[in-house]
Amino acid sequence: MSADSTSTTAPEGQAAADGASLPGGNAIVFDHVSMTFPDGTEGLSDVNLAIAPGEFVSIVGPSGCGKSTLLKVASGLVTHTGGKVWVDRDQLGYTFQDATLLPWRKVQDNVELLMELRDFPAEERRRIAAEKIELVGLTGFENHYPQRLSGGMKMRVSLARSLALNPAVFMFDEPFGALDEITRERLNDEVIDLFVREGFTGIFVTHSIPEAVYMSSKVVVMSRRPGRIQDIFEVPFAYPRAPEMRYQADFSELCGEISLSLRKAIEG
Repeated sequence: MSADSTSTTAPEGQAAADGASLPGGNAIVFDHVSMTFPDGTEGLSDVNLAIAPGEFVSIVGPSGCGKSTLLKVASGLVTHTGGKVWVDRDQLGYTFQDATLLPWRKVQDNVELLMELRDFPAEERRRIAAEKIELVGLTGFENHYPQRLSGGMKMRVSLARSLALNPAVFMFDEPFGALDEITRERLNDEVIDLFVREGFTGIFVTHSIPEAVYMSSKVVVMSRRPGRIQDIFEVPFAYPRAPEMRYQADFSELCGEISLSLRKAIEG
């Protein structure tokens, strides 16, 4: 069954047209979603999750439990086999584990790529790309090729490329997992800053519990495969967040609670 629209009677394959029409006024809804791959592997089972507009939700869980699959289902990259998904895919941004930049295109041209594919006029593409390049702190690097950029800078280009479409929903599929700790923490802060300024709804997949708590308004723990929602933790800290928050007792306590839930998920 494909993603449906605003009711259970909507045509298959059609995503919701606007956030106001989603069930409960949510930005994303997974309703009893399951996913069985062609080889018979059951990746997701009976996933129920509603994410409100303006929430930033991190998803943690055992390796192979279907975290990335859930994002791919929501974005339409793969088709789920049961249940329903509501999300406006026309206003959706997606950042992968790798920056996925085209090596023969300079920074400016990489940021313009999605707009080019959607037939934005050239002048508008240049203007928006310049704005987003400045937003992610890469002004002055417009004419650099990807091979001349650090890993963190490549991820910033990827963020700028998605931001160029002004997504209402932004999905992050473990984008900082391959980066060193200092660069990763710096990009955490930059994404939070973008989230506060741009007001999108965020879904962030990570294996790091401290990263999940630091970034999010809510942390979702998934079970081992086939992935289900095991626990949901509200994060009580206000935005914006200072790096020193990572060393506070209440931060550590919440990380410990989530770690215990994750351990139970792994042990089954």
